[in-house]
Amino acid sequence: MRTTDAIVGIIPARLESVRLPRKALRPIAGVPMIGRVYAGARACRRLRELLVATDSEEIAAYCRAAAIPVAMTSPAHASGTDRVGEAFDRLAGADAVVNIQGDEPMVRGEQLDALLAALFADPDVEVATLCTPLAAAEAEQPSATKVVLDRRGRALYFSRAAIPFPRSGPPRFLKHLGLYAYSRRALEAFRSWPVGRLEASEKLEQLRFLENGWAIAVAETPFDSIGVDTAEDLERAERHFSGR
Repeated sequence: MRTTDAIVGIIPARLESVRLPRKALRPIAGVPMIGRVYAGARACRRLRELLVATDSEEIAAYCRAAAIPVAMTSPAHASGTDRVGEAFDRLAGADAVVNIQGDEPMVRGEQLDALLAALFADPDVEVATLCTPLAAAEAEQPSATKVVLDRRGRALYFSRAAIPFPRSGPPRFLKHLGLYAYSRRALEAFRSWPVGRLEASEKLEQLRFLENGWAIAVAETPFDSIGVDTAEDLERAERHFSGR
């Protein structure tokens, strides 16, 4: 898409999670996780506005006390992207949005800068995301989503399986990081489509774009992150931020 300064960042967050209840408010080196995410995302100066979108009064109360802008959204949303969409609808004049997952406490300004550079590199692209190199020993873990790219740096496929398959020689694995940038048109289109067969099988919502023929630009970053889904992930993040 064309370059614009009307970019907002939205952090979707809910209190209850099947694998790690109340994870948005779990402390990481003394700071609730949602506070860590907000602090990291603020380092991106291209964002005109940055806010948390939640359906939890408890998360909203923390945000207000911490001077973090927050928007209340419906509890009926099936995904964080739907929650981002509701909050984005209220922001008049914004052309693009960065979806910053509320369980990515290691998010950095450099990652978001690379993400937006990918979004604006080609006027035909309206969706962008990130990847980082992945060790072969970790590629078999379904918790790490893998992505394969074409020669232009666009996504061919995302999977929980180890792709590409190492039939001859060690492949270069790329881990997908759960950060996205969309044009307003792309986000509206995503919300209008039903869940596709691939998305339902892999439980990866970004496949909805590919199933509907939309290109996803993928920028590579050297900065890995820890998406917090389990107690073990939370401990890894605690060790990172406490210097252990």
